[in-house]
Amino acid sequence: MVFSKQSSGLDEPTLSIPLLPKTSISSDSDDSPRWNGFVSESGIKRFTDLPLCGSYRSLAILSGHVGSVSCLALCGEFVLSASQGRDIIVWQQPDLRQFAKFGQGDGTVKALVTIGNKVFTAHQDSRIRVWKVSRRSENVFRLTATLPTAKDYLGKFMKQSNYVQTRRNHRRLWIEHVDSISCLAVSNGMVYSGSWDKTLKVWRISDLKCLESIKAHDDAINALVAHKGVVYSASADGKIKAWGRKNSLHCLKGVMEGHRDVSLNSVIVCEDGRWVYGAGSDGCVVGWESDLALENWKLVCDLRAHQMAVLCLCSMGEFVCSGSADKTIGIWKREAGGGLFSVGVIRGHEGPIKCLQASSYSVGGGFLLYSGGLDRSLRVWWVPKEYCAKKEGNTQIEGIEKKCIMVS
Repeated sequence: MVFSKQSSGLDEPTLSIPLLPKTSISSDSDDSPRWNGFVSESGIKRFTDLPLCGSYRSLAILSGHVGSVSCLALCGEFVLSASQGRDIIVWQQPDLRQFAKFGQGDGTVKALVTIGNKVFTAHQDSRIRVWKVSRRSENVFRLTATLPTAKDYLGKFMKQSNYVQTRRNHRRLWIEHVDSISCLAVSNGMVYSGSWDKTLKVWRISDLKCLESIKAHDDAINALVAHKGVVYSASADGKIKAWGRKNSLHCLKGVMEGHRDVSLNSVIVCEDGRWVYGAGSDGCVVGWESDLALENWKLVCDLRAHQMAVLCLCSMGEFVCSGSADKTIGIWKREAGGGLFSVGVIRGHEGPIKCLQASSYSVGGGFLLYSGGLDRSLRVWWVPKEYCAKKEGNTQIEGIEKKCIMVS
């Protein structure tokens, strides 16, 4: 048994069967990662050698994608990364060797999530594909369904009321996305999909049926995250919306508005749902604090985090990590009121950073951070949870000015 954790900000890790039994894992692959340090004679990172405080450490650069890395997911003993080149690579932990590769030819992969022994992938061709792990087949990750399913189509195509107007003189079934699916989230037995067609759709995992389609935003939906039954959607219309279930249907619980005419590219939820942060195309990270009912939101953080657009966010405890088109990763620490101050900047990618994932397991007084970029690489970093200033009273940490920008 392993704990399977979804992307940062989703519901708590749930006990599930591993994707594959550990006895099936081979370490003889020729696709070895390039290590940057902390390697033992056996080739495995010696996490015990990592300092208890200090700057970040680059542990590995993983290559093998034919296109830009677009999304990441952590699942037990595996790290999954997908690319715009239509390929999905499974990396085995802890040595991070390439274990399997699948999904080629099925459309550019925009998002992926894992639940139990299933992998859901969202594609630019407006379809969701479901992959099941097979322990008895050479084809380890086997395609089992494409959403909407044929059964779902057959049950709805005859009734005219199931069709909606999409473009001029175009009508489609409401269960279909009509543009690229940009994001996925998992919560309470449901998969949520957000699309550039401005809709949020709800799919039941047990039978893969589409239950609901919500006209959620006035522009493309760029990101989703689910936390304790509430789903948050971030859009190019500059808003983050919170959706909760009522009488088996989803209803709007609250709206957080960012900067005017600025797209929000990512959203995360921190500290038991108390704080929500959004990543803006103007280089800012904006944060809100909620009331107990999750209906009223107060702006608590408006931070110019990067020189270019912030493309992705993830969180780990009191830390928030931001990836940007300026090729850097910002490491921020959250204060009691929800404001953020800088504790470091990670450089090393040769292109914009599209996705981030933080591991929940503590390693040598820090945590592991995975980043994927348009340079086609997946990189692994060690981030300390305690930082040491060079001099007592010095406000510089690794050359970055410590700052906190809050809105009262």
